[in-house]
Amino acid sequence: MDTVSLGETPVGCGHPPYIIAEIGSNHNGDMDLCRQLIDAAADAGAQAVKFQSWSESSLISQEEYDRNPEYADKKKHFGSLRDMVRAYQMTPKQHEEVAAHTRDRGIAFCSSAFSAGEVDLLSELEVPFIKIASMDIVNLRLLAYAAQAGRPLVISTGMATLGEVEEAVEVVRGEGNEQIVLLHCVSIYPPEYETIHLRNMVTLREAFGVPVGFSDHTLGTAVPLAAVALGACVIEKHFTLDKDLPGWDHAISADPDELRVIAEEGRNIFNALGSRRRTVSQAEMEKRLKFRRSLVAERDLPRGHVLRDEDLDVKRPGTGIPANALQYAVGRRLAVEVQRDRVIRWEDLE
Repeated sequence: MDTVSLGETPVGCGHPPYIIAEIGSNHNGDMDLCRQLIDAAADAGAQAVKFQSWSESSLISQEEYDRNPEYADKKKHFGSLRDMVRAYQMTPKQHEEVAAHTRDRGIAFCSSAFSAGEVDLLSELEVPFIKIASMDIVNLRLLAYAAQAGRPLVISTGMATLGEVEEAVEVVRGEGNEQIVLLHCVSIYPPEYETIHLRNMVTLREAFGVPVGFSDHTLGTAVPLAAVALGACVIEKHFTLDKDLPGWDHAISADPDELRVIAEEGRNIFNALGSRRRTVSQAEMEKRLKFRRSLVAERDLPRGHVLRDEDLDVKRPGTGIPANALQYAVGRRLAVEVQRDRVIRWEDLE
């Protein structure tokens, strides 16, 4: 499938990159901050804002909570893991509020589902697609349930082998859902450049015949823009108002200025990629008249003179006999007198 529609927006071959501002938990549990993030993402040109739909009970086991009673890094963390999850989780009511605000701003609301209950919640909110996080590409039960919802699935592939990606795609297709977008991803925050392997997008596209994008965890704008140049149909980028805010992902997120660059320059790059068919635009055709060269007389030439190679030079503008037609002018007789350094035109020849 070359194209998948995320809501009313087609993504895939021949369509501009779909920009997702990954807010995730960067709202820090503050709904005022959350609305500001949505507003800023919309203003920067993103098509969608994405959150993470998990709860205190749906993602993390008691064993993991017990293992993380406190953190040394007080910039990114506070209290225990349970304290942070409890503070950053979004209730169903908050999901509804966020979805309503995104509609008001004309931007799509979407989220990663981490359990069947959250798939149901997102379906009720009529999200344009359901995101499956990299960690869950091997969670085949969740993949199957999400596929049954009948909505497009955008699946990140971080940490996954090609075989694991294949198994995930087969599970979704086995449920009769062909609306799949894969995102190449490296689940390191941030990754080293030599570990990113953007050409994997081509591998995924050729292997599975689905639209492929890039879920980015790098710093700055260079790598996601390079992904667009390689054909990424979706760019997902963590988003914050301030990289210095406390919390898990602010430091590796794009700020509004960076997101605007990704959105605007990504579309410019898409437009610049154009077609593989060699074409010359009308503007370039007109430029030929100024930039290309024509035959000119090396000296004053009388009417009736038979042109020789040594009689001719080539200079701007390109309004006369073109330089690559020299062989067809030599041996022809002049129908008019031509002064030195003047352009010779076809009508000047008998």
